[in-house]
Amino acid sequence: MILITGGTGYIGAHVAVELLNNGDQVLILDNLCNSSRTTLGLIASVAGRTPGFVQADVRHRRTLNSLFREYPIEAVVHCAGLKAVGESVRDPLRYYATNVGGSVTLCQAMAEAGVFRLVFSSSATVYGDCPQMPIAETCPTGQPTNPYGQSKLMAEHVMRSTAASDPRWSVGLLRYFNPIGAHRSGKLGERPSSTPNNLLPYLLQVAARERAVLKVFGNDYPTPDGTGVRDYVHVADLADGHVRALEFLRGETGVHVWNFGTGRGYSVLEVVQAFERASGVRVPLSFEARREGDIARCWADPAKAARQIGWKARHGLEQMLEDAWRWQCCSRERGEPLALATLPATGR
Repeated sequence: MILITGGTGYIGAHVAVELLNNGDQVLILDNLCNSSRTTLGLIASVAGRTPGFVQADVRHRRTLNSLFREYPIEAVVHCAGLKAVGESVRDPLRYYATNVGGSVTLCQAMAEAGVFRLVFSSSATVYGDCPQMPIAETCPTGQPTNPYGQSKLMAEHVMRSTAASDPRWSVGLLRYFNPIGAHRSGKLGERPSSTPNNLLPYLLQVAARERAVLKVFGNDYPTPDGTGVRDYVHVADLADGHVRALEFLRGETGVHVWNFGTGRGYSVLEVVQAFERASGVRVPLSFEARREGDIARCWADPAKAARQIGWKARHGLEQMLEDAWRWQCCSRERGEPLALATLPATGR
């Protein structure tokens, strides 16, 4: 059985589907702070099997101890955490308490239970404002530009030092670049329960006329069109990567790091233009000042993941956007409410 923390979230839900399709038993732990219990039914609908579920916080040690006693957990995929760059700048202590504290508590409970295989949802933000492009796993870390990235790097340090203290640990650090897209069924996608902090959820809501305009933060970066450049990777490709990482770790020990990206960067304006082509919908924009904590450009060198675990992103940008728009349209047809708020959109 595989335990997925944060398994009703955007990435965790797709990982759950992939593991269930792979024949694994899945148990989800989630406090539902930025997701919904209805996701469990959608996972079951897509995968044809229902995961186990416990509503609890990953920082609650007593609950974790109980889970490891009651269920035959063999490995953990740790997706639980907060993920918004701008919010982390405004509320850093919450990010450290959740992302770092939760990782410490989880590792403690795993060690006590004798479970030593762990895949961690990390982030390319751990590289900070890296001058080298594309970014390989050998690039230095240590200077993330925001508390979100700092919390991810600190959690990585927790896992590295824990593994160094006990040779039984087998840890995979998956450094995501920018996950977008949705399940091809149109049933699973990214729906934050509070204000979206990433580009695509906001873009979709503007395209659906639930918001008036997409605010792009920064059009004066040293990039071809002045907007930030990112490596966008389909969430379905990420989910596949988790399964491959878990299989690889089954026969390995120590800490292994992989970048999950396509190897190509797109600017905010390129994403918007590609979306308009894919959907036929015009997206109105307004340009705002740069957002604190953002960087100009970031894309991956994914060669190591291809070499070691046989992982490669299969979906191009327009396919990612088509899948995301299909999910948005299906959500509206199902009458699912959008989580609206008055805070400004992000161009991240």
